Amino acid sequence: MNSMEMAYRKMAVGGASGLGLLIALYDTLAGDLRRAADAERANDIEKRCREANHALLVIAHLEDVLSRGVKGELTQQLAAFYSSLRRKLIEAQAKRSVEILEQQMSQVLKIRAVWQGIASRGESSTTEVPSWVPAQNYPGGSSTMYEQGASRWSA
Repeated sequence: MNSMEMAYRKMAVGGASGLGLLIALYDTLAGDLRRAADAERANDIEKRCREANHALLVIAHLEDVLSRGVKGELTQQLAAFYSSLRRKLIEAQAKRSVEILEQQMSQVLKIRAVWQGIASRGESSTTEVPSWVPAQNYPGGSSTMYEQGASRWSA
C-alpha cells in the first residue's frame, strides 16, 4: 500500500461507523489478496508472503470481532467463510496459485458489496442481511448458506 492509499484510509476510517470500519477491513483484505496475486505473477516471493501474512492478520481481526458479537446464523456463516478463506490463502501460498488468490479476492469483494449496499441505504449496524448475499459451500455451512432468508447481525 502506498502512502496516498494509507492517508486515504486513515481519513476514511476517522469518521467511519462500525459498518464503515467493516467495509474498510474488507477493502484492506481484497487489496492484500490483489497485491499477493500481483507479487506471485512477478515471482516476488517476499512481497507475496508479506501481503498474504497481512491478509491473515486481517482475517484474524475479523474473526476476533465476530467472536465478541451477537451469536446467530450469520455469525456462524461468516466464521465458516473466514476459516475457509484462511485455508485457501495458505493453500494458495503452498501452491503458488494466482488463481486461488483471485478467487478468494472475488469472494471478499462480493460480501463487501453487500455490506456497502447496506451502508449506502443508511440502515443501522443491526440489520437484516438480504437473501441475495452470495452463497458458497464453506466447511461447517450449508450449501444454501446466505440464501436461507435474512439473518440478524450487529456490526
